[in-house]
Amino acid sequence: MDLGIAGRVALVTGASQGIGKAIAAALAAEGARVAISSRSLDRLTPTAHEIGAHAFVHDSGDLDHVPTLLGDIGRELGPVDILVTNTGGPPAGPDPLGFPPDQWQSAYVDLVRSPMTLVEHVLPGMRDRHWGRVVNVASTTVKEPSPFLMLSNSHRAATVAAFKTLARHVAGDGVTINSILPGRIATKRLFDVYGSQEAVEEAARAEVPAQRLGTVEEFAAVAAFLCSNAASYVTGVTVAVDGGLTRTI
Repeated sequence: MDLGIAGRVALVTGASQGIGKAIAAALAAEGARVAISSRSLDRLTPTAHEIGAHAFVHDSGDLDHVPTLLGDIGRELGPVDILVTNTGGPPAGPDPLGFPPDQWQSAYVDLVRSPMTLVEHVLPGMRDRHWGRVVNVASTTVKEPSPFLMLSNSHRAATVAAFKTLARHVAGDGVTINSILPGRIATKRLFDVYGSQEAVEEAARAEVPAQRLGTVEEFAAVAAFLCSNAASYVTGVTVAVDGGLTRTI
């Protein structure tokens, strides 16, 4: 299926590995001109070479750097048509009241203000050009909170609500804004939360209706569709990619 995004400029954050890398690779395979960002140039550079993307160093916690990042991308590739906001999760913990104020603030910056700052800067141009795609990588825990992920549960839910609000505001301008919710996707982050790859695979066999973990490629395929011309009438939604794990309607 031709997604109709050849030549479009895409920015995928947190894309040196895992879900972000897979989404960037899927967009690049469709002919998009893909910029990827993360904190480490050492990890970004080989990823960029592997998938045919352009590497830009950016720390999601540095909101003041956003104009510089977008300016650098604009000079090298052009204005951003497709924005995928992907950020690693904050610390987990068994006690929902056990997180100090600095961790709450850091999670708020990474999971709420960072994606929103990027959106605030790219949205005017998308609206002027009457075409744009914004996809936020959140988590199924915004629907069914995990007892161990208090910070992620709280802040990712806030961003999903903000994106839903914005989607209605810009729908008439040819811009779509959606959130995609990973369930048990095979990533290093998930292995770390469960303690090992073996532990999370065993849990998936017992708890996920599909009886396995999802792959980053399966997740990326859904994200790429939401970035496409074909998805032009899909906006303001949350799409779970979780093998049937989420029980809510």
